[in-house]
Amino acid sequence: MGFFNTFILEYLSSKQNQFLHQNDMQNQLFYCLFISILLFSCSTDKTITTPVEDPTTSAKEAKAAVTKNPNKNLYWGDTHIHTNFSSDAFLFGTIMATPDDAFRFAKGEVMTYPPTGEKIKINRPLDFLVVTDHAEGLGTMLKARDKASFLMATEAGRRLAKIVEGKPGIPMFLKWLRAKNLGETGLTEIDTGKVMQTIWEEHNQYADDHNQPGKFSAFIGWEWTSTLNGNNLHRVLFTPQGAKAANQFQPYSATHSSNPEDLWNWLEETTKKYEVDLVSIPHNSNVSGGLMFPDEKDSKGNQIDVSYAKTRAKWEPIVEMTQIKGTSEAHPALSPNDEFAAFELWDILLKSTGGNTAARTTPRRADFVRYALQDGLKLEESLGTNPYKFGMIGSSDTHTALSSVEEDNFTGKNLIDGGAVDKSTPWINDVKNLDFSSSGYAAVWAESNTRRDIYDAFIRKEVYGTTGSRIQLRVFGGWDFEQKDVEQADFVTTGYQKGVPMGSDLNNAAGKKLRLMIHAAKDAEGGNLDRIQVVKSWLVDGKTQEKIYNVAWAGDRALDKAGKLAPLESTVDVKNATYTNTVGEVELAKVWEDPDFDAAQRAVYYVRVLEIPTPRYSTIASAKLGRDPWAGAEPVIQERAYSSPIWYTPVK
Repeated sequence: MGFFNTFILEYLSSKQNQFLHQNDMQNQLFYCLFISILLFSCSTDKTITTPVEDPTTSAKEAKAAVTKNPNKNLYWGDTHIHTNFSSDAFLFGTIMATPDDAFRFAKGEVMTYPPTGEKIKINRPLDFLVVTDHAEGLGTMLKARDKASFLMATEAGRRLAKIVEGKPGIPMFLKWLRAKNLGETGLTEIDTGKVMQTIWEEHNQYADDHNQPGKFSAFIGWEWTSTLNGNNLHRVLFTPQGAKAANQFQPYSATHSSNPEDLWNWLEETTKKYEVDLVSIPHNSNVSGGLMFPDEKDSKGNQIDVSYAKTRAKWEPIVEMTQIKGTSEAHPALSPNDEFAAFELWDILLKSTGGNTAARTTPRRADFVRYALQDGLKLEESLGTNPYKFGMIGSSDTHTALSSVEEDNFTGKNLIDGGAVDKSTPWINDVKNLDFSSSGYAAVWAESNTRRDIYDAFIRKEVYGTTGSRIQLRVFGGWDFEQKDVEQADFVTTGYQKGVPMGSDLNNAAGKKLRLMIHAAKDAEGGNLDRIQVVKSWLVDGKTQEKIYNVAWAGDRALDKAGKLAPLESTVDVKNATYTNTVGEVELAKVWEDPDFDAAQRAVYYVRVLEIPTPRYSTIASAKLGRDPWAGAEPVIQERAYSSPIWYTPVK
């Protein structure tokens, strides 16, 4: 979630908040706690086994026999996870969980869960992981507690050591952070120089130590945590290169600049200077205050132009659609005809009202992915370049170092809210544990499980996101698909031969209607499938339109005149938090032709797959405690997957 330092910056910059200038120690403690709280293939076609010289891994693994599949394999991962190297995670209890622990847990090792002491493990190991600790003060809380000599040699380090001792930690911390974030001290070695270099190299080594080409991909990454006036502009970044390459530079942080345009400039300079590859992934646009996907002016107030569009499209080919702080797809207030838009919504900003409630945002178009896709069509019409031509993934943003987001094995956003505990307990006033979602994962279609192949899949957008379930999904776009194509065992080969995969473009219609070949299979350990939907947005005379098509579904239901589909019967036993797979389908496959296709109109399509209703994690926790589900969250959810889009652009 929001990073502590940048949140304080915006909070303290507000003229309405004067508590730091008061002598009420209880008031200072209250706000410090409030701030801390808010911060936390499937294809088996042709394969080629070749010795691969992989420059992205460590020297000891420089040569490995990696099996390549031209038709791609499905790999599951998390590109957004925090450990005790993140200051907010450290301050809120993730003291002992290191990046090493994060990688070991993702690989399936048994760990001890600090709040309860119980032994826990992920239900199914992941295939890849990016540890993305906050660049702002990376690892310094941890090193200050240990009184590391290289940190103690700095004045800022010595002040930090007193803060983590805790007495009088809060007022000292607020005083130090206020001076730092208001620019009175500028960059220190906590953010750059010897201290950052030392910690950064240690952080990177964990990834190299755990990287196993062909078996598990461990990526080097970090989070750039800009929070402008409490509005979320955060990005996670990662590289396919190993520590040797990454150690040449230091992670760019919001302490350097809180404007994404400056981040992109840094990316341009750094990748050229050091010959490294990097990608930036925005997250939690749902609480960006209308800043994440602007259609008129950038974060500095400049008019969006061709340069902005090209630069953003280059560095941000992917967005994080869903995570623990909710789903950023759409909002029912903006898409009233979408019956599934009101799903795991989160509206809590990273700032205080100064009263007894959390600050909450009003939904704006520029906060949500669907409308960004739509506005991207408009901007492409006027500028010739679409800044929002991005693929979509899910990831967790957990601050426990434990990437486990299954509903029946959710380890929490922070170490204080995981497990079978009372989820209705307020952290502060109206902010509760059950406000968080158990979500999500990134699914990648790549030729092999190596850093390079997975990174390349991100760049070409052949990726998708889920809310934690491992639904298998493939989408191809083209002009000549037939229903029999998707019913064949080698439909993937046909998909590549006759069309393009998710994340790609189509243009020359040549008198034909656009068709999508869609195949979805249930999570082997999850709920059956309810339906497949296609979400289409298009441009008519400069105005955006949207429509949701139900294209394949379970049971003998029929569409009504409005194209709506009656819900399946729920099998959920809410009291016992159980369900049965007596409804729904194991697999759904469809070649869908757009009945409203107009070759003269720009359009973008993505696929949404819904499972049957299953118990929410908070319902499972309440059942374990012998209680009824707590008010404030839906007891039943429908897990889902979101494909990366396919764009249609008319030939002019």
